[in-house]
Amino acid sequence: MKFLCLAYGTEEDWNALPKAEQDTLLAQDEALRQKGALMGAVEPKVTTVQAWDGSVRTATEPFSELKAPLAGFSIIDADSLDEVIKVVAKTPCARANGAIEVRPIMMMNEERWKLSNDHQEHE
Repeated sequence: MKFLCLAYGTEEDWNALPKAEQDTLLAQDEALRQKGALMGAVEPKVTTVQAWDGSVRTATEPFSELKAPLAGFSIIDADSLDEVIKVVAKTPCARANGAIEVRPIMMMNEERWKLSNDHQEHE
């Protein structure tokens, strides 16, 4: 099963960690990538789009109130929610005063977003 993991945290909290701990946490991220997880970091800038009545409105703040900014995301293939929790508990945002939201993915366009070792064919 695939899980969407949304990572929330601040650069300030990350920078407060000792360098050795940062290196350990980054190694965990790399281990996830090596297992095929799709991972990405996002910029703090956000544009929220609404078109409820057919007219487009945009805003430069998140739709939901956040305790920390969205820092990144991953899609992790795992056998269970418990497995994902164990893995993401060792990642940067979970350890640096942030949080990881884990959501089971109900549906994906498998052919287009298939996680493979050949990243070139999707770029």
